[in-house]
Amino acid sequence: MDRRQLTDPRALRAYAHPFRLTLIGLLRREGAMTATRAAELTGESVAGCSYHLRMLAKYGLAEQTGEGQGREKPWRATAPSTSWPGYTADPEVQEAATALSLAVVERYFTEATHWLENRYTAPPDWQEAAPLGDATIFVTAAELKELGEKVWDLLQPYARRTDSPELRPAAARRVSYVHFGHPAREFGTPARDDAEELHP
Repeated sequence: MDRRQLTDPRALRAYAHPFRLTLIGLLRREGAMTATRAAELTGESVAGCSYHLRMLAKYGLAEQTGEGQGREKPWRATAPSTSWPGYTADPEVQEAATALSLAVVERYFTEATHWLENRYTAPPDWQEAAPLGDATIFVTAAELKELGEKVWDLLQPYARRTDSPELRPAAARRVSYVHFGHPAREFGTPARDDAEELHP
């Protein structure tokens, strides 16, 4: 699956805007749409949607399809997903990437909270199917990276259904699947296997 890679701190900061994250999500899920249609779906003004779509286009995240006129020109996403550095030695890029990551995590939290608050209105099979949990594992940095890549590979057969509706089973619904691994915060002094030998 193609990704739009962001490394310019100005692009990272521009993309971190909550409403722009909403807009790009709409374009990727619903397909090309005008600023007028985006306003109908989001409740934002047409002028506001036009402005934010132009900002997305400025950094290569959206583009006009070449059809229509004025505010009735449809816009589309330039890629089905976006990525940015997990590590960089450039402090400006690091700061901007962190701000974007925090904005995305906050968005995940908001959506997850909405689901949990309303899950009992969903059919029982969907309530039961939606996972919630965590696991503590001991891995190296290389193994954690490999695990993330394996999860990504597992998702690809389902992700391909985004652009190919004919591949979707009749009962399929759009699902937000979030996976996030990070070193756990340590409290106090961790126990050591060799403590007895060091302190007889």
